[in-house]
Amino acid sequence: MPGALEPLGTGFLPLISAVAEGFGTVLDEQAAARVVTWFDLIATWNAKIDLTAAKTPEKLADLMLADAFVLARHEPRGKNLVDVGSGAGAPGLAVHIARPDLTVTLVEPLQKRVSFLRTVAGQLAERGGRERGGPGALRIVRARGEDLASSDSTFDTSLARATLPPERWLGLGTRLVARDGAVWVFLARESPPELPGWEVRVDERYQWPLTRVERRALRYERS
Repeated sequence: MPGALEPLGTGFLPLISAVAEGFGTVLDEQAAARVVTWFDLIATWNAKIDLTAAKTPEKLADLMLADAFVLARHEPRGKNLVDVGSGAGAPGLAVHIARPDLTVTLVEPLQKRVSFLRTVAGQLAERGGRERGGPGALRIVRARGEDLASSDSTFDTSLARATLPPERWLGLGTRLVARDGAVWVFLARESPPELPGWEVRVDERYQWPLTRVERRALRYERS
């Protein structure tokens, strides 16, 4: 199919390295191999289910990694993160790979995408995954963010990308975190949302290294 992604194996490595270097992220050989496994699975599964609109390896690498690498350099050690509307896994799965000290929960409502994420998690575990349930673990939950907010689940940090309009996501994200928690909001050209009692503590503007897309990441904490 013209414009369709194809598995590239180690052919993805130069692109992965370029994105990592663009943000000062260090990926060891094992971590880079896990990203390759993930990307090959995206390319394979995307032919059957809608995982990503990326049509080139460069767009895929930027889309899956860049925002996560920005977040990863600001997030305190040992935290428990939730990524709502994970889809193909970004940005939460890349955070899991880049920051072994962080526990990451991927939340996705669509069963086919959940099946994909569980397949990825299984293969990544064979390449050095962390102990299930322990520090640095990867968890996958089939749910909507609103359902999770109504449960007893509480996280240190919540994040989402293109799941809801920024102002709606900020409102929902604050319901998912502890009293001293934080919410990440990723923007393209939108204005930063506002919510009484919350203020921006990190505001970083950047470009995706390979496709030069303009982005902005904001970390909100209670004021």
